[in-house]
Amino acid sequence: MIPAKVDDYTDLQKIGEGTYGVVYKATKISTGETVALKDIRLESEDEGVPSTAIREISLLKDLKHPNIVRLHDVINSDRKLTLVFEYLKQDLKKYIDSCKDPIPTRQIKSFLYQMLRGVAYCHEHKVLHRDMKPQNLLINKKGELKLADFGLARTFGIPVSSISKEVVTLWYRPPDVLLGNLKYGTSIDIWSTGCIFAEMYIKKPLFRGKSPKNQLKKIFKKMGTPSKEAWPSVVKLPGWSEYNFQEYPGKTLQELVPTMEDPEGFDLLSRMLQCNPAKRCSAKEAMKHSFFNDIKK
Repeated sequence: MIPAKVDDYTDLQKIGEGTYGVVYKATKISTGETVALKDIRLESEDEGVPSTAIREISLLKDLKHPNIVRLHDVINSDRKLTLVFEYLKQDLKKYIDSCKDPIPTRQIKSFLYQMLRGVAYCHEHKVLHRDMKPQNLLINKKGELKLADFGLARTFGIPVSSISKEVVTLWYRPPDVLLGNLKYGTSIDIWSTGCIFAEMYIKKPLFRGKSPKNQLKKIFKKMGTPSKEAWPSVVKLPGWSEYNFQEYPGKTLQELVPTMEDPEGFDLLSRMLQCNPAKRCSAKEAMKHSFFNDIKK
């Protein structure tokens, strides 16, 4: 088998730029297939390949699912690593921003169900995505949604070891992680998915903090400051005594997401946006919720 080369692709068109490099839309010369090329700069020989790229490559080689972006190839050239992905037209953030009218409920259900399918598959294979946000969810012309950007993802096992709190973009980070929980599990992705669920209705992030403390304050103001009775282990988290938040009563989900009219939707959202991670539903449980009854085949 002949190793792939960057010269095997043409019509390079820049479509995005991230921390470690640039993403291009390109055409594979031999087949005419449209792909996305993610260039990862190797700044020096000493630094080597960024850990995010190593994680993404190793995980995506094993994760094969219709709702997870497909990694076709890896091209290693001088001072640059190029990942060849299937091409999807836009991300969910761009889709939400492009909709002048409210997104139809049926479309929201379809996107959320596909999100949960991808997350459930990851969790079944002992992988936490850890960076669920609209920008990391790609959509093609058929309306298929796929999880992308596994740079912060990691495998987990039992017992759960202490792992990094520097995960998940701030607006989608769960309160337990914001408070210093380093023994989180699959519930980290469920909170983020719940935030995205609400965002598809209100067309803006549900919690928009400027710092971890400010993010927690915004969550507690809207969801209510958790009590020790509702979340007994919260008092053991480093940030609980450090931040010493006042007791906010919170608002109803109907107030927070006024464009959602389905009682089943509010019930599902409440199961995902539980401050206590032990009370959040799993992705598999969420997929079985009656909210999806009219779209299941």
